[in-house]
Amino acid sequence: MSERWKYQLKVGLPWGIFMTVFMAIFNMDEKPLTELVQTWFFYFQMAMFLVVGVFILGYSSWKSKIRREANK
Repeated sequence: MSERWKYQLKVGLPWGIFMTVFMAIFNMDEKPLTELVQTWFFYFQMAMFLVVGVFILGYSSWKSKIRREANK
């Protein structure tokens, strides 16, 4: 696995997991956690946070890291 993908996973996965947990805690006012986890929307939302975290956030973070290293 290339260094870029390792970096993107290292940045994007924790962000996606954090956002999923944060949104679950935020939505616990409406439904209990057990009901939230049983819906298809919870898993769709989790998948979207992970995809956005790895591909968009991770890639932009990788590009900025490369630019910082090139300027040194």
